[in-house]
Amino acid sequence: MKSHKDLDIYNLAFEYAVEVHKLTLKLPKYELYEQGSQVRRSSKSIKDNIIEGYGRKAYKNDFIKFLIYAYASLLECKSQLEMISQLYPDLEVESMIVKYDELGAKIYKFTNYVESNWKTNK
Repeated sequence: MKSHKDLDIYNLAFEYAVEVHKLTLKLPKYELYEQGSQVRRSSKSIKDNIIEGYGRKAYKNDFIKFLIYAYASLLECKSQLEMISQLYPDLEVESMIVKYDELGAKIYKFTNYVESNWKTNK
């Protein structure tokens, strides 16, 4: 791995954050700064925590910690999407929820891989 961009979990998290951003722009104006802002921030936090963890990859425990943060942000994002789904069923966010379920499984597997196999010089 030469870059965080070599990580499938990062690329998916980035792609989904863009999708969530665009989706939230379809919310009613009064929700743009409430529900919309919250879900945008949590979706972007997933990719940002993956990057920060990758930046500390020489320190296995730090890498794992930030992958766990990414997973926690994913759960928050998914919860926000579930709320939007209930409040605004016409927005059809179910496909995003499924994508985040799949990404969560990938982050979980990658975290386990790092825990078991990651070699550091530190």
